[in-house]
Amino acid sequence: MNHKANFFQWVFATLHESAWAPLGVFGFYLVGLVFDWYDRFPPLDIPTHFMGGVAITYFFRSAIEQSQKFLGDIPALIQILFAFTCTGTTIILWEFYENAFDYLFGTTMVRGLEDTIVDMLIGLSGALALTLFSRR
Repeated sequence: MNHKANFFQWVFATLHESAWAPLGVFGFYLVGLVFDWYDRFPPLDIPTHFMGGVAITYFFRSAIEQSQKFLGDIPALIQILFAFTCTGTTIILWEFYENAFDYLFGTTMVRGLEDTIVDMLIGLSGALALTLFSRR
């Protein structure tokens, strides 16, 4: 099988197994924006970021697991560290998105530096929780 077919098999298998998790959290986030939940209930931001960390770590763990069919075995510690690192990068990019959206469209998703730092810490806590309690 050629590399292009392997790549598409890997993407399809990963999306089939685990795309529901980050898409579910993102869907909840969008509903919250539409109904203004985050302004009316500011603490709702905390479980959303925590579950986002859990969901995206699950997605990355799934992608790494699926990649082993084509790349060969990847040691468990490397899988864990890579998924956690990818999650941390995603969390940082998400905070960039929130800041850019506020700047460009005048929204108020970010409520200061402390909010950004807490959001990142909560997201990484979700990643750590999944990492510690996952059986993979």
